[in-house]
Amino acid sequence: MTKSTILVVEDEEAIRAMLLLVLEKAGFTAYAAGDAREAQAVLDQTPVDLILLDWMLPGISGAEWGRRLRKETAYQDLPIILLTARGEEEDKVRGFDVGVDDYMTKPFSPKELIARIRAVLRRSGKLSDAGQIVLGDMMLDAEQHRLSIGERQLEVSPTEFRLIQFFMTHPDKVYTRTQLLDQVWGRSVYIEERTVDVHIRRLRKILAEYGREELLQTVRGFGYRFSLTA
Repeated sequence: MTKSTILVVEDEEAIRAMLLLVLEKAGFTAYAAGDAREAQAVLDQTPVDLILLDWMLPGISGAEWGRRLRKETAYQDLPIILLTARGEEEDKVRGFDVGVDDYMTKPFSPKELIARIRAVLRRSGKLSDAGQIVLGDMMLDAEQHRLSIGERQLEVSPTEFRLIQFFMTHPDKVYTRTQLLDQVWGRSVYIEERTVDVHIRRLRKILAEYGREELLQTVRGFGYRFSLTA
């Protein structure tokens, strides 16, 4: 099952290391950045499912960077949890005005953090208690390793299953071949980019049998997108 990916943006090294450890122990894939500039560089290269964002960062504050992200179409729906030492009600209101999905006051327990992350991911449709992803009449069950359209089950290879699972958990976003290789095959494995094209063609052929080949879209000059809308 594809792990949810969390980006930690925290300038204090000790806290950053602690958060990475907590997230990895909870089964998440975690990346880290010390400021907004580094965080943006990570986003430009790596798809993430949620951002843990410290309010007080050097340079551009976390609150300001979060506000800027909300103005970009690609990140309007990206879940953000703001981390801060500010605990007053007025500060919380300001945080939510930025457009964040949740707000946590330091210090907090690792258990509460993980619970809050899972809750936000569920609300955003990026995490399911039953390990199921439903988009239209398509349903992917990660625990049972099944992919179906309506009442019909699709026969796909393990690699094709991981690929369609990644697409279904990140709909309507465009990914390069390199990004897909990193997320589906893993960075430790060397595979040529054209391998992605081969598996995309296979998936389209399978989906075509059910009249759904248009779900996997080619974005010329960039990569691929999975979308229920043409």
